[in-house]
Amino acid sequence: MRGTSGRSIARNLGAGAVALALLGALPAGAQEYDFTMGVITSPGDVYTALTQSIPERISQATDGRVAITVSDSLVAPGQIASAVRDGRLPMSAALHTYLAAEEPRMGIFNLPGLIDDIEEYQEVRNAFWAEDVAEIWREKWNAVVLAEGAWCPTRLFSTEPIHTLEDFKGKRLRVHNPQTAALMEALGAQPTPMTMTEIMPALQRGVIDGLFTSVCVGTAFEFPRVAPNVQDWLIGPITGWAILINADVWEGLPDDIREQMQGAMAELEKDAFGTYNDYVNKALTRIEEEFGVTPWVAPEEERARLNAPEYREAAYESWYARAEELGIDGPAYIERVREALGKTEQ
Repeated sequence: MRGTSGRSIARNLGAGAVALALLGALPAGAQEYDFTMGVITSPGDVYTALTQSIPERISQATDGRVAITVSDSLVAPGQIASAVRDGRLPMSAALHTYLAAEEPRMGIFNLPGLIDDIEEYQEVRNAFWAEDVAEIWREKWNAVVLAEGAWCPTRLFSTEPIHTLEDFKGKRLRVHNPQTAALMEALGAQPTPMTMTEIMPALQRGVIDGLFTSVCVGTAFEFPRVAPNVQDWLIGPITGWAILINADVWEGLPDDIREQMQGAMAELEKDAFGTYNDYVNKALTRIEEEFGVTPWVAPEEERARLNAPEYREAAYESWYARAEELGIDGPAYIERVREALGKTEQ
């Protein structure tokens, strides 16, 4: 059944394989379901380590009845979620932030001064957001969430130091979400969307002056060799991800297999947050020891300037405008986030 995907799996595999098992045609532990899972290329990150572990985790949990094939070449990163919705892939490991333009609630962690680190992200998830976004996945992407995690924190890799707000002016910076793009425009920078494979040559040729990306991914791609300034501005610091399965496929699985898969994915989610800082520290250590670069953290006074209304409101207003288009009360939603964190309006 390898290569089958989407709704056809739910129809053909769901009924046929289970019937054969009941008739005794399949021995205990025989493979009954074979799913392909699309992922995004992100070497060095906890995302890749854990998504690559899914085949073994699921096989063990289901006694070999479910096989997962992980692929990073079947669909483009921006289509990793829609491929599940459209039935092109039965599973994927999608990034919320790539969908922030389409569904703003997926991009709350891109808003300046709102969610600053992995601990705050978990607080908001536990308070309401994980449950809320699971409903969004189901309604808009026909997907069931099996587990969540986050990329290593975002850093700004640049060819020249960017240590003051004035240093942003005129810089061409690769961004991956609309809120950071709006903030960069407010600062006088030139936000530039670009795929990961284009970044290194773009840095070398001076097409861009820097990029925002996971510190783990940036280190694995060895960006410090050509962009030796690694800076933490707490700009869009967290990028969440979710392991998804097409809802029709999920509903076509027997109850026992769903329970086994849920158990395995609960353990994966626990590992995703439990080992998060290990991956971050490993990347920071490599930056210093292998590349001879000391990561820089923006001082409080510069971050306070960055979060002044004249700059941050550009990101918030674009977010509110998109929310309003979808009939969402944007300010009320952000207030829920602040309440979960015990933060007051700045």
